[in-house]
Parts: sequence; structure tokens; C-alpha cells
Amino acid sequence: MAKKKEEYPEVEVPEVFVEEEQEDIIVDESDDKNIYELLEEEIMSSDISDKDKARFLSRLIKIRSKQVNIIFVGASGAGKSSTVNALFNMELAKVGVGVDPQTQVIEKYELDNLIIWDTPGLGDGVKRDKEIKKALLEKLNELDEEGNPLIDLVLVVIDSSSKDLGTTYNLINNVVIPALDVDAEGRILIGLNQADMAMKGKHWDDEKNEPDDVLTHFLEQKVESVRGRIADATGVDIKPVYYCAGYKEEGEDQLKPYNLTKLFYYIVKAVPKDKRLAFVDNLNLDEDNWMYDDDKEDYAEGINSSYMDVWDYMEETMEAGVDLGAAVLGVPGAVVGAVAGTVAGVFRGLFHSVADRL
Repeated sequence: MAKKKEEYPEVEVPEVFVEEEQEDIIVDESDDKNIYELLEEEIMSSDISDKDKARFLSRLIKIRSKQVNIIFVGASGAGKSSTVNALFNMELAKVGVGVDPQTQVIEKYELDNLIIWDTPGLGDGVKRDKEIKKALLEKLNELDEEGNPLIDLVLVVIDSSSKDLGTTYNLINNVVIPALDVDAEGRILIGLNQADMAMKGKHWDDEKNEPDDVLTHFLEQKVESVRGRIADATGVDIKPVYYCAGYKEEGEDQLKPYNLTKLFYYIVKAVPKDKRLAFVDNLNLDEDNWMYDDDKEDYAEGINSSYMDVWDYMEETMEAGVDLGAAVLGVPGAVVGAVAGTVAGVFRGLFHSVADRL
């Protein structure tokens, strides 16, 4: 059956749509604006009708209200916290406060529209593990205000050097996947962290900050082993991503992250397209975090393509031939284009590129 075309009432254009001549003020306030404010300004300055501006702004308002919820799980020592800190700007995070048992077990961090849920590490005791699994199960079955699952993505962090993954397999096979049910393949991501220590620190090229051929082969075998064991037990096919979140020991140099861009690429892909802008203002902007990966794909370009889906979503209700124009469509390119091989540099460049057009 053909989809019925959605009808829209006539929109009365608010006064804010009326452009007035103003004296030029040379003040760059772009650094204080978030991605939604920048896009609103781009829409307002685009060469489309006021009616179409109203429609685009309506879509943008809906996107602005969307929250991304990601929950991190795994065994103690796997590196959940270091992964969260490497990916996101946790200095801006607000810690959620609650009195119910669930919030006492699972920590909540709010970065505007991005919500991070961090669970304690498993493996520190049978009783404690039961408490964590119960709280996790309740959280995975929680619904948002629209009746949809609250949690968009479960990121299971595994220590690449660990040989005893029984606790983690039990968590994935008997708690996470059954709770996610038919959505399991799209809402779970497995990260093999501490790739540099997978062979007890051997075969890691410190100068290039990457594994040599021997360690790469070992890690790829580990990926297939984990993938196969989960598929055999549950029928769900999930290919893990190996990476290194980086860390700093007292008196030692910082170990730079590896394959973090790849991990983030798969995170973005897993999140619904109308929620993806929630990441833009909340990434860790340390350039070293995004500089090194396996080069198997252009992950920055893949992220860019994923962000472009947001504009497809915004244009779904528009009449044929109406679009935001090159200026606005250039924004996602500025957000995640290839600049010096790093994602972080691009996010910094976003504000300057948009400001230049204002």
C-alpha cells in the first residue's frame, strides 16, 4: 500500500523569520553555540521559503529533544571508565542522583542529550554480580516517554588480554541478549580493549602506536573467537572491535588510544539517525585520541555518512526539490570531515567553518 502523504497545515511565520538590517558586530560567539543552535542559524539564513524554514525548524526541534542512552558493561579491570573518558568530554558531565536501588548500582552521567550509564565491574563476588545483573536487566527493560526502549546501545567492554571470559559470556548470553531480544544485533557492541596488552605487551609498536603483524593476527583471531562463541550460544552475530582506550600510569607517558575512531564509528551507526547529533558537542577533543586506527576503512568518512542521514530525516516531509542548500549540507561535512586524520580536529573546525558563513 502506498504511504499516505503527510498533510501539513499552513504555518504562520513568526517575526523572528523577518530579516532586518543590523550593524555588523565583529564578535565570534560560535564557540558558545551548540550544534543545534548553529544548524538553526544555517536554516534561517538559507535560501528557502519561510514555510519550509518552519518545517525544517520543527524537525530540528524534535531532534533536539532526543536523548541517546548508552550503557557500559563488563568485568572489573576491562577498562569501561577509561573507554568512557577517552570517547567523551566527561569534564562536562553531570552525575545523576537517585534514591532507588537501581541508581545506586548504575551510575548516570548526563552530557546534555547524551546519557552515559556506567555499571560496576563484574567478577568481584557472586552476590554483587547478582545485584549488578538485576539492575542491568531492569535498565534494559526500561521504556522512554514514547514507549520505546530507553537504552539505545549496550557497549560490552572486554579485556583483550584476558583468557577467562566466562563471566562476560554469561552476561552477554544470559542477560543482555535475552533482554534486547530481536533488537540484539543492532543494540549491542562488543569492544576488545587494551589491545596493546593482548600478548602481554609484546608485538606492540610504541613508535607507530599500533600492533605489528603478529599481534594484529592474534587480535583478529580473538575477534572471531568471541564472535563465534556468542553466535553458537545465542544465534546472534556480533563482530567485536579491538581497540586501546589509552591510559596513564603515575610517572609514565600517556599511552595514546588506538582504533577509537573505529569504535566510535560503530557506536554512531548503532544509534537511530534522529539522535546522532547528541554526540557532536560531547566528544573528547584530544586530537591524539582519534589519530591512530587500523586504516581498514575511512572511519571518519563513515561517520560523516551516518551524520548525513540526519538531513535525510529532516527532509522526509519536504516537497520535492526542496533542500537546505549547500551551506547547511556542508555542516555535517565540517563536523566529521578528514582534517589531519583526526575526528577531534574536525569538531573544532566546525565552529570556525560555520562562523565563516554567518
